[in-house]
Amino acid sequence: MSIIRHRRRNPGIDYWPGFVDALSTLVLAIVFLLSVFMVAQFFLSRQVTDKDAALSRLNRQLADLTDLLALERSGRRQAEDNLASLTATLQSVEQERDRLRVGAGGIAPTDPKDPLRNLPSEAQAKVDILNQQIAALRRQLAALESALEASEARDRESQARISELGQRLNLALAQKVQELARYRSDFFGRLRQILGNRQDIRVVGDRFVFQSEVLFDSGQAAINPAGRGELDQLASALIVLEKEIPTDIAWVLRVDGHTDRRPVSSNGPFKSNWDLSAARAIAVVQYLMDKGVSPTRLVAAGFGEYQPIDLGNSDDALRRNRRIELKLTDR
Repeated sequence: MSIIRHRRRNPGIDYWPGFVDALSTLVLAIVFLLSVFMVAQFFLSRQVTDKDAALSRLNRQLADLTDLLALERSGRRQAEDNLASLTATLQSVEQERDRLRVGAGGIAPTDPKDPLRNLPSEAQAKVDILNQQIAALRRQLAALESALEASEARDRESQARISELGQRLNLALAQKVQELARYRSDFFGRLRQILGNRQDIRVVGDRFVFQSEVLFDSGQAAINPAGRGELDQLASALIVLEKEIPTDIAWVLRVDGHTDRRPVSSNGPFKSNWDLSAARAIAVVQYLMDKGVSPTRLVAAGFGEYQPIDLGNSDDALRRNRRIELKLTDR
């Protein structure tokens, strides 16, 4: 009896307060991490918006400079045409003057001792008028040559500015490509978490690869029940992705159908492996559309047996070549 009373006076250790403290600490840590994530997302969206505005400005400046350069070149071509016309007119007037000198005074136009005193007064008047015209034409030629030089200088300056703007625009576009690559990496990482580590669903380079058996029965293009479950998860991830990627990034999910090299059955609904691969890609795209994915973000392509990833003839090699590939790429 004394032993029983002693046990009653010493109850067991109460772990509940410690468990509550640990749970509270975990909740606070999760709240803190979510707050950090939201702040990071906010600053990232601000940076993306600033980059978009800078890219728009660069595009407008490049378009304006291109228009100005086109106008400048048009004006320069017109000035060159005027210069050629004035040069021809000057040569014609000089020839007429020399003809009057030779015809009226008998003195060669190249004679340096020609004082023009031997010319009749009427011929002398014509020669004076021609000399005045020649002087005016030469002044016009000099003005046109100066204008052409200035136009060429402006052309060189515009070309330099366009080259600089082109480099900045290429850099901005490269940043857009990097952003899309980051979203692609996040999307594939999300798919890995959703679908798990499976031998028949894997990442190869920049593509997510489903073995055809995951989605389709042999020789068929209708998605089987198991495949619909996999595509439901893919559609959910795509809908989230559509909301995350900025609208100014032109991206699509390309669905590529591939088969092995064995010919299709002559009694089946498909004329060739190409038909089968295209029908399977279209079936996947149609299913994703039915689940709410925007059709503007989807592309279907069939490659038949012409893009194998395994050149062997074994059953395993043929199985690897029967696949559906997903590629997040720019449009």
